[in-house]
Amino acid sequence: MSVQEYIIIGIEYLIFGYFAMSGLYIFVFSVAGNFYKKRRTPINKVQNKIAVLIPGYKEDAVIVEVAKSALEQDYPSNKFDVIVIADSFKANTIKDLKALPINLIEVSFEKSTKSKALNKAMDSLKSNYDYALILDADNIMESDFLQKINDAFNSGYQIVQGHRKAKNYNTSYAILDAASEEINNHIFRKGHRVLGLSSGLIGSGMAFDYKLFKAMMSTVNAIGGFDKELEFKFAKKRIAIEYLQDAIVLDEKIQKSSDFSNQRKRWLSTQFVYLKRYFITGWKELLFKGNINFFDKVWQLIIPPRILLLGITFLLFVTYCVLTFGLNTSTNVSVYGWLLNLIITVTAFILAIPKSFYNTNTLKAMLSLPSAFLRMALLLFKLKGANKKFIHTAHSKIENEK
Repeated sequence: MSVQEYIIIGIEYLIFGYFAMSGLYIFVFSVAGNFYKKRRTPINKVQNKIAVLIPGYKEDAVIVEVAKSALEQDYPSNKFDVIVIADSFKANTIKDLKALPINLIEVSFEKSTKSKALNKAMDSLKSNYDYALILDADNIMESDFLQKINDAFNSGYQIVQGHRKAKNYNTSYAILDAASEEINNHIFRKGHRVLGLSSGLIGSGMAFDYKLFKAMMSTVNAIGGFDKELEFKFAKKRIAIEYLQDAIVLDEKIQKSSDFSNQRKRWLSTQFVYLKRYFITGWKELLFKGNINFFDKVWQLIIPPRILLLGITFLLFVTYCVLTFGLNTSTNVSVYGWLLNLIITVTAFILAIPKSFYNTNTLKAMLSLPSAFLRMALLLFKLKGANKKFIHTAHSKIENEK
């Protein structure tokens, strides 16, 4: 064979190996997620003081109701403070917030980011808190959320990720976004904890030892994906992140295609930025320090986002079907290899999706999957400079119905 033929064979097997590895990775953790069990509540009933930090940028439509809701916790009122960090809010919104029994911190930046807002707030707060809880400006905690988070801290954990789930299912994109979140909860949080690895952070509904969080955040200047940067910092220090499936915070899901593109563009940019930053470090941590948890965080960035993994695997399977059965063309990788890849990937998703999504609304929403896949694929060519500016997804008042 010629050198060119060897190159073609190598590329073909490389592509197959990459998608096989990616599908197998999510399959293993998806299976593991089904063995997740709730941790026992500790005997220690100390109720620690919690700072509920809610940074918001131009979130006038939702922030007042969210702040009111945050105050309604089944937790001693003298043991938690709701702290709204207001960036670029309207005067009327500020007036309404000042009328509430909360701590309001107004901030302004030339280039706004969540990490800047959090750091500014903690610089102005007294350090008399035991733990810090981060919420997005659209998040609604269930009434027992703080108590369950507190129980986890009493069990000895320093970092806890709550179960963020959908507040709304009112459009096809909202349903797909909600399903995607639950798949990620199952694989990257439940599955990882079952196999002894840290839960992934989501950016909200997450709580930390206050002093640890303040110290770590002072070193973070991320424009997007500050939670990913924190994951790597904690992994390097070998600090475990716990996940609480039954501690629920509701989160608004994107409702239209333009919001989907903005959100995924931010996520894709974050994935590439941190993969580039930590790829070499990840291998060093694994080979020289045996830090599997750190390497796992890097590995998560190597595999493609779930919708791209499913879509490309399906398209490659169809392509090999056409080549093998339609054109009678010989291929280096068997079509049955791609069929196995597709079965493994689809099975991983089926195992990860909660039974509550098995309904006609989800089936209808799946008709939008090709559009969502195409948008994601096109975004791969539009990421230039995306990590240099804050991409904001606006929220709105919605009815909480399914």
